[in-house]
Amino acid sequence: REHFDFDITDFGERLQVATYDESNAGHYDWHSDIGDGPIARRRKLTIVVQLSEPAAYQGGELQINLGGAVWAAERGIGDATLFASFMLHRVAPVTFGRRNSLTCWCHGPHFR
Repeated sequence: REHFDFDITDFGERLQVATYDESNAGHYDWHSDIGDGPIARRRKLTIVVQLSEPAAYQGGELQINLGGAVWAAERGIGDATLFASFMLHRVAPVTFGRRNSLTCWCHGPHFR
């Protein structure tokens, strides 16, 4: 609440483990995490935790669009990145190895 001042009331979804693999140039193109479903439209904050050692993969950066400037998240195992769910972000293609991450969403009433 200190940083975002969002009305967070619950964690309405299960945690998601994602794997991005070099065999299919694993990536997730630019998107926001607020969707049309009854739970997805209540997402306020996204938290992504790195589960892979940085040396286990190349590419695969979690990138967040900050109004035209692209910021890359830290890659250390256990590093967590917290951002507003409406922000555009992506996982760049993995060019070597495998990247694993854990995602959690914080929920609340519709934005005012």
